[in-house]
Amino acid sequence: MSRAPSPPAEVAPVAALLLQRTQELGDRMAKRIRAEVAYYTSEERVSSALLGDSCRRNAELVFGQLAEGCVPGMTQAQDTGREAARMGTPLAELLHAYRVGSEFLWTELAAAAGADDGISADTIVALAGWWVNQGLAAAAGDAYREAAAELALQHERERSALVEALFTGMLTDHTTLWEAADTLGLPTEGPYVVVVAEVPAPGREALPGIESRLLTEQARSAWRLLPDLQAGVVAVRGPAGEETVLRLLEKSAGCRIGVSPSYRTLQGTPRALRHARLALAGLRGRPAGVARFDDSPVALLVAASPDEAVRIARTALARVLELPPDERTRLLNTLEQWYAAGGSAAGAARQLYCHRNTVRYRLRRLEELTGRSLQDPRAVADLAVALRALRLLPGTTEVRP
Repeated sequence: MSRAPSPPAEVAPVAALLLQRTQELGDRMAKRIRAEVAYYTSEERVSSALLGDSCRRNAELVFGQLAEGCVPGMTQAQDTGREAARMGTPLAELLHAYRVGSEFLWTELAAAAGADDGISADTIVALAGWWVNQGLAAAAGDAYREAAAELALQHERERSALVEALFTGMLTDHTTLWEAADTLGLPTEGPYVVVVAEVPAPGREALPGIESRLLTEQARSAWRLLPDLQAGVVAVRGPAGEETVLRLLEKSAGCRIGVSPSYRTLQGTPRALRHARLALAGLRGRPAGVARFDDSPVALLVAASPDEAVRIARTALARVLELPPDERTRLLNTLEQWYAAGGSAAGAARQLYCHRNTVRYRLRRLEELTGRSLQDPRAVADLAVALRALRLLPGTTEVRP
């Protein structure tokens, strides 16, 4: 903000006379602002007493400083800007009010100085131009922006802390949960889902702008940025709400994302967070994607008990892991495609671009090496867990018994 021009001495006597009328001028200025600035027409937003007092003090500030011949101080305007930010007054309306008020004061000054030959029109115009365009309005606007930024950061910190409290189960009382939901902008009853996404680096969001994108789908949410994850509670609407959220996440997925099952009350958030983390763990080995907790029970079992999963893999596939890498990979890929085809050799053959008899041969070879029959449901389950462990847990393809 540029420096104010020094008040010319010839203005001082006129300003001193106007200084004696600041109560009247303040009331008239307040009425002008009420009439011309839409936000200030409501008594509920800004009371007449508050607006009148502010206008009177601004009149005292302007005419007092002109009368005393000093450069203006901006404390009053800065305080007004900060208070307007705290009250949620739109900045454009605040600045409009200052422009209307400044125009009123300088019209009064020009009229009072009109009979004084010692004050030129250029002097009045120069002073008015600075005050209207750079003086009080600029000071109030700058203070407003600073206060608004500080309030936004404070609000975000409070929201983040409440989300963390939901995740850790610190909020258990029904009333406290209701208040937290209200503060976070969430409905007080579900269904909800918890979403977790791996961040690209500490302090960076995995899903930038996700809250606003979800809001366009009528899904309200609240998020918390952790060192390794961006985690959020999402309220889903209607029977298709969860599918809508999943579709949006899939479009946004440049990372791995885990989604919990839906739940009805916020008390269930800590458990839903664990389920979402398990779903995320089930995506290990893939660069990106979205997984729901109930998409693959086997994958979730492996993610929930990785040590046991490795033990099962070592036990069930010990002889397969001893094979040369090419043969081992060929047999394991065949088994994986056989599972994907629902136990159909012909379906697996189509995926592998080979004859179904080749698939049958490889499956018999696996049965010989593992000592497990693919006709036995228990053996099929054991091998499914072992295979998933090899695919999802880093390094286990090279494990030796």
